[in-house]
Amino acid sequence: MAIKVTSKKPLTGNSRSHALNATKRQQKPNLQVIRLEDGTRIRMSAREIRSLRKQEKKAA
Repeated sequence: MAIKVTSKKPLTGNSRSHALNATKRQQKPNLQVIRLEDGTRIRMSAREIRSLRKQEKKAA
């Protein structure tokens, strides 16, 4: 089981048809499982993983 690191939650709203019918919908965050160097697995959003990689590249 991976540890959930992010605090992102699904966005909720309405899906609208051309006739303006409203049905509930959810946009779920893009959670990915990554493995750290010490072997632990964590769940992070794709945006957070990308930001982390940019920070690592900038520090090096």
